[in-house]
Amino acid sequence: MAVTDYTNEAFKQPGPEPGGGPGDTVRDRLVPPMPGSVLWGWLGPLLVAVFGGVLRFVNLGRPHAVMFDETYYAKDAFSLLTFGTERTVVKDADKLLMRGSTDIWQQCAPTDPGGCASYVVHPPLGKWMIAAGEHLFQMTPFGWRFTAALAGTLSILILARVARRMTRSTLLGCLAGLLLSLDGLHYVLSRTALLDIFLMFWVLAAFACLVADRDHTRARLAHHYATSPLTDLGPTLGARPWRIAAGLCLGAACAVKWSGIFYLLAFAVLSLAWDAGARRALGLRRPYLGTANHDLPAALATLSLLPATVYTASWAGWFASPLGWGRNWAQATSQGPYYFVFDSIRSWLSYHFQVLSFHTDLSTPHSYQSDPWTWPLLLRPVAFFYESPTGCGAATCSQAVLGVGTPVIWYGALAALIAMIAWYVATRDWRAGAVLLAYAAGWLPWFYYAITDNRTMFLFYAIPMVPFMILAITLTAGLIIGSANAPQTRRMIGAGVVGAFTLLALVNFWWLHPVLTGEVLTYAEWNARMLFKKGWI
Repeated sequence: MAVTDYTNEAFKQPGPEPGGGPGDTVRDRLVPPMPGSVLWGWLGPLLVAVFGGVLRFVNLGRPHAVMFDETYYAKDAFSLLTFGTERTVVKDADKLLMRGSTDIWQQCAPTDPGGCASYVVHPPLGKWMIAAGEHLFQMTPFGWRFTAALAGTLSILILARVARRMTRSTLLGCLAGLLLSLDGLHYVLSRTALLDIFLMFWVLAAFACLVADRDHTRARLAHHYATSPLTDLGPTLGARPWRIAAGLCLGAACAVKWSGIFYLLAFAVLSLAWDAGARRALGLRRPYLGTANHDLPAALATLSLLPATVYTASWAGWFASPLGWGRNWAQATSQGPYYFVFDSIRSWLSYHFQVLSFHTDLSTPHSYQSDPWTWPLLLRPVAFFYESPTGCGAATCSQAVLGVGTPVIWYGALAALIAMIAWYVATRDWRAGAVLLAYAAGWLPWFYYAITDNRTMFLFYAIPMVPFMILAITLTAGLIIGSANAPQTRRMIGAGVVGAFTLLALVNFWWLHPVLTGEVLTYAEWNARMLFKKGWI
């Protein structure tokens, strides 16, 4: 699992002139070979994912309570499972659930089934994912948190694999997965039935698919270089299954939360930029026109129409049920199938405009709200749960779940992101640019809403940024360690620095672990873990 061929030198080796060789060197330049064992390329990331999964699934049902916004999403998910769309619950639904009862629905008049429709402001897919766990493990805290833990665990594997592909190093890939498994915010959201962990999962999966598509596209271009005459524009590339998969994932991200649209736009630009860069690296005379002619039409279908189809399909339960908010089922079914389609779409679009108005005008003060410029510093995390039970051996006890990132990782990421800016300016390395763009897509749009609308926001909105923060750390670690050709002393010192940082992250996570999982502590032990007393309490 040695760190090899990491630096940009592998991309700078000259290839043969057109017609001057078989093209092997061009392929290596366009798609640097993956060193090391294929077995360890899978086994290493899988072991790291198992480690992260064990952390997430152990005591997943603790605390045995409805935490924070689980009061909305766990019940909405169960409603989707039961009725196909969200339905209003009774006032004491949380207490009934904790007593083991699932009879939580308000009664509707038989003549007005839509009267019990619940007004919800997020698309259904994330709640359907929560519902899958409830179907498997009943309407319990473990059940409604199960798929969040599964998504969190799988995201560790995906990040480890995509980091390996980007760095051509299994060791660095495993480092990325390990750091994600040790991040406190990712850990807490993996153990909570909120939507944001699913948004992060689909965004990361889409990015991983596009990175794979980049390699496969460049390999096709290299093969064309070796076997066919070159033209000014270059070849068409045919079906691109990895980019199709990315389109599906981006549609799923938007079907969890509308903020997925930021990544959809950013990744569409990124993919086309990679296409143009590949054609330019091949030496084509008109690479940008080639991208416009050969790549752009398929990209529009894959990264716009396909996500829109996935998003619309996620509302199938709403279309099929008379219980949906604003559904107008009786009116839609009164005048035949054509009117049904027309009126259903009209009602659906009207509902979306209502939701848009809600998000635009959401400025109700909240005790845990925070502005986006404070997120990287972890100044105001969200207390998902807090109680003062007994049984800790002290006069006052605390049981808490604090949604906060691991400070060593987050502050290390700030330094790494600055390094990525410098590296990109100096080298135009595609990896630094991709990480910076993805981070910006998850962060900068919230500045607009904070400044113009004074919108209520929370730290956990930053969770889609976390994998890219860790990729920045991983890329910086590769620079610190150096390439396989670097002096051995330098590599040893670099490995020591990276190892020390990883150990600090592990210790920091271990120290915070009791307040991330709802362990019962003395008040003094809980208070000692509040890094910024004013913001964390």
